[in-house]
Amino acid sequence: MIANLNASYISPEDYLEGEKISPIKHEYIQGEIYAMAGASKAHGIITLNLATRLKNHLRGSGCIPYTTDVKVQIEAGNVYYYPDVTVTCDERDRASLNEDFIRYPRLVVEVLSPKTAAFDRGNKFADYRTLESLEEYVLISQERISVECFRRNAEGRWELYVYSNGDEIHLASIDFRCPIAALYEDVLGIN
Repeated sequence: MIANLNASYISPEDYLEGEKISPIKHEYIQGEIYAMAGASKAHGIITLNLATRLKNHLRGSGCIPYTTDVKVQIEAGNVYYYPDVTVTCDERDRASLNEDFIRYPRLVVEVLSPKTAAFDRGNKFADYRTLESLEEYVLISQERISVECFRRNAEGRWELYVYSNGDEIHLASIDFRCPIAALYEDVLGIN
């Protein structure tokens, strides 16, 4: 018996080829593709503020930060996501620079928007948790000064660390610290 795939099913290979020429980015979830919406100014500023600090912190460490243009492959879930910021320290990712995705992130960061927050906290986080390399998953609010850091502990369980106004953020996976205010620099109207 031959399985009848849904007519809208797209293979991972076809998705990756299509992304190379597409004028917009798409995420891939089990054979379906979803167009990525544009980001707000606050979203872009927060992402850039963090990425800049991470690049400076990681220089010479062997770890590489990426921003929104590099996908993460989650093979177990047949998924490709575009996180806002990703850090890989795995030699296999560094050795495969000809690929336009990474497989072994240590840190994944999503800047939340009202439309994506539930998905980022739910199904997306569930997919990311299947990655053995992932040590921290960080959610940054663009509506208020708030950072949630989910960190995998020694037993493999995820612990939540919440940072708010006046706090210093600690990302243990890459031994990074910075004042939370630095992430929100130049973002007006957030308290």
